Amino acid sequence: MRNEPPGILRERLPLPARHQEPVLDVVVPVHNEEADLERSLRRLHAHLRETFPYPFRITVADNASTDRTPLIAARLAAELPEAGWLHLAEKGRGRALRAAWSHSTAPVLAYLDVDLSTDLAALLPLVAPLISGHSDIAIGTRLARGSRVVRGPKREVVSRCYNAILRSTLDVRFSDAQCGFKAVRRDVAERLLPMVEDGEWFFDTELLVIAERAGLRIHEVPVDWVDDPDSRVHILSTALADLRGIARIGRALAAGRLPLAALRRSAAETGPPGGLPAQLLRFAAVGVVSTAGYLLLYAALRPAAGPQAANALALLVCAVANTAANCRLTFGVRGRAGAARHHVRGLVAFLIGLALTSGALAALHHAAPGAGHRVETGALVAANLAATLLRFLLLRSWVFPGRHAPRTETGSR
Repeated sequence: MRNEPPGILRERLPLPARHQEPVLDVVVPVHNEEADLERSLRRLHAHLRETFPYPFRITVADNASTDRTPLIAARLAAELPEAGWLHLAEKGRGRALRAAWSHSTAPVLAYLDVDLSTDLAALLPLVAPLISGHSDIAIGTRLARGSRVVRGPKREVVSRCYNAILRSTLDVRFSDAQCGFKAVRRDVAERLLPMVEDGEWFFDTELLVIAERAGLRIHEVPVDWVDDPDSRVHILSTALADLRGIARIGRALAAGRLPLAALRRSAAETGPPGGLPAQLLRFAAVGVVSTAGYLLLYAALRPAAGPQAANALALLVCAVANTAANCRLTFGVRGRAGAARHHVRGLVAFLIGLALTSGALAALHHAAPGAGHRVETGALVAANLAATLLRFLLLRSWVFPGRHAPRTETGSR
C-alpha cells in the first residue's frame, strides 16, 4: 500500500477509456477447492474475456489448502495470461482477501466465491459505479427487489435473521452483509483494511460497517443467486463468530475507538462534478426554491408576527433547509461528519442575510413609512438577492471550503 496522508482520499474520478494495466482484480478466495477451482476459474475467465471492456486480472487466494488446490491454482496461473495466485499459510477468507487486495495494483478490487453461486451477469453492474467514480464500495444483495435466490429454508432464515440483527444493533442500511460478491476502489481499501480486525467470515461485515459509519458510498446490486449444495460453511460456528464480531465492533463504535475521522474527511472531500459554473447553477436552483419558500412563509407569518419577526422566522427556517440542500447538492458533502459545524457557520451566513434584509426593511420604512406590501416585498427580494450572493461566497469559501475541484460521477444507485 502507498503511504499517503491520512484523511486525504484521492478524488473519485472515472478511469480513462483506454487503460493498459488491469483495471479490475477479481480475487477468488479458496480453501481445499480442488473439485471446483478449475471449472469455476475457466468460466469466470471466459466471462470476463467476453464481457468486460477493460483489462482485468483474476487472483486465486489460497488460504492454507491441504489438497491439490495450490497445484491447480499454479497451473492455471501459468496457463491463463490474466490469472495469478498466492498462498497463505493460515486459513481465513478475510485474511486471503486482505493479502490479495493489499498487493494488487488494480484501481478496482473485487471478490467472489469459488462456487460462483452469484450469476456472473451482475459483475459488470457491480464494478461499473466504482470505475465511473460514483461509489466507493459495491455489494451484491440477495435481499433486494429484483434478486432471485434459490436456497434452502435454513440458510434463508439464518441470512435474514443475521441482517436483521445488524440493522437493529448497529443501525446499518446496507441489506446483505455476507453475499460473497463485493468490490471496492483500491484507494478506499487502502484506508479501510487497517481498520478491519477480522480475518474470517465477519471480515465483510466489519468492512461495510466501518465504511458506512465513515460516510462512504455503498452501491447495492440485486443478484441472482443459487445456493451451492456442497457448501462446507458451518452455519452454527460461523453465526456465533459473527455475533461475537457484532458485539466487538459495537463496543468499539460506542467507545469511539475506531479512527473514522480520516475516512469521514475523505468522504466529504469528494463532491458532485463541476467547478464554479456548475456550483453556481446548482446553488441558483436551490436558491430559487428557498426564495419561493421564504416569500410564502413571510406572507403567512406577517399578519400575526409583523414584518421584522416574520422576516426573521421565515429566513431562519429557509436558511437551515438551504444549508442542508447546498451541503449535499451544491458542494457534494455526504455523511454526517462536520454537520454541526456546517450549520453553525451557515447560521452566521443567515445572520448576515438577516442583517441585510432587516436593514433593507428598516431603511424602506424610514424613507417611506407608508410603503405598500408590494414595495415592501420588492425591497425584500432585492435584499435577498444580495444576501444570496454573499451567502454563496461564504458557503464556498468558509462553510464548505476545499470543494472546488471537479469530479465526474456517472453511476446511479
